[in-house]
Amino acid sequence: MMEKENVKPSLFTYKLLVDTKGAARDIEDMEKVIQAMQADGIEPDLLIQATIARHYIFGGYREKAEAILEQMEGDDINENRSACKFVLPLYAFLGKKADVERIWKVCEANARLDECMSAIEAFGKLGDVEKAEEIFENMFKTWKTLSFKYYNAMLRVYANKKLFDKGKELAKRMGDDGCRLGPSTLDSLVKLYSDAGEVEKADSVLHKLSYNNKIKPLYSTYMMLLDSYSKKGDVHNAEKLFSKVRQMGYTGRIRQYQLLLEAYLNAKTPPYGFKERMKADDIFPNRAVASLLAATDPFNRKNAMSELLD
Repeated sequence: MMEKENVKPSLFTYKLLVDTKGAARDIEDMEKVIQAMQADGIEPDLLIQATIARHYIFGGYREKAEAILEQMEGDDINENRSACKFVLPLYAFLGKKADVERIWKVCEANARLDECMSAIEAFGKLGDVEKAEEIFENMFKTWKTLSFKYYNAMLRVYANKKLFDKGKELAKRMGDDGCRLGPSTLDSLVKLYSDAGEVEKADSVLHKLSYNNKIKPLYSTYMMLLDSYSKKGDVHNAEKLFSKVRQMGYTGRIRQYQLLLEAYLNAKTPPYGFKERMKADDIFPNRAVASLLAATDPFNRKNAMSELLD
């Protein structure tokens, strides 16, 4: 439509296009967008370069990602300090600890808040939890009070590394320090409890904290919890959570139907009328869901034979 109306894309428009193509793992089209942007005389800024590098990393294009990171650093990273907060987590995703340490040395003596947060994420990703903790605690020597997002960076490290006790302790500290809870903090707490096998507690935390703090949880938080119930074959709680997801306005997405079906499959319980439910919600099965529908259909002869052979 923009092309038809002869509306020139801005840097922001190109950023969205690059991110969308990359998220869809369409690297070829992402590169075409970058070429079009440069043909329009717009050079990628650090944020777009970081987005490109991230999609190269997750798409398996390691050498291309490293080339972008070199461009971001420039001739001298000391003279290009603004790139540090972007490249720290990207080097961590590549598993390049030496480069993370090298970049952090540039910042460490007079680190900025956003650099500290990137470093916590980077060292946490590399499994160096002690270093992430050291950076987090040193922040309080420079800034007496910190917003919830810096606590959450540390909480996310604990959640990702399944350090349940440390995560609980930090969550309590956040409450004592008067931190305002946000959707990302709630997501980390749910992950912490779910990964520890305390799925019902994770559900309780999600419900109570979102209600008391008037937070709308992220869709991904609900899906993480629904996935946990699904793996346990807990159809009752999966159905309850599925209804809650719909109440919160998350409709028209196939992922929640797939996870609910998997709960029925793992419970070895037929999901009677599931196709009709999907049809009523204007949801059409993809290949994975169609396979699950067939596997859970009690009238599927092949499935009945499999049951006999189990």
